Amino acid sequence: MISPANMAALHALAFARSPARPWSEAEFRDLLGTTGTYAVGHAEAFAVARVIADEAELLTIATHPSRRRMGLARSMMTVWQREAIARGATRAFLEVAADNLAALRLYHACGYTEVGRRKNYYQRPGATSADALTMSRDLSN
Repeated sequence: MISPANMAALHALAFARSPARPWSEAEFRDLLGTTGTYAVGHAEAFAVARVIADEAELLTIATHPSRRRMGLARSMMTVWQREAIARGATRAFLEVAADNLAALRLYHACGYTEVGRRKNYYQRPGATSADALTMSRDLSN
């Protein structure tokens, strides 16, 4: 299993060219200490999710930049969703910036559809804000 320190390092690499702020080791450690939250993955890709009642939420996913386009993110999607099902989830949710086209392609390919939108949710200092898309999929099929 990947440690919070390694998650933070990989998250920083994965989001280096993104307007999003990478998460710190302390943030990962605190998050993983909350009820229902879990991580899957390894040094090249990971996902953090949580299950509450019958709903799962993908909190973040990251792939090492040198390992992109090799199916690792898709694999992490499968693994975190399987774990969510094992924990009793029947529906999964995630949120993504509307301008994150690579993530949107991944999520659409994994069966997610848009169920909501938060206008100008991602405020980015020195850059244009972006809408947040809430996406969901049924985990029972």
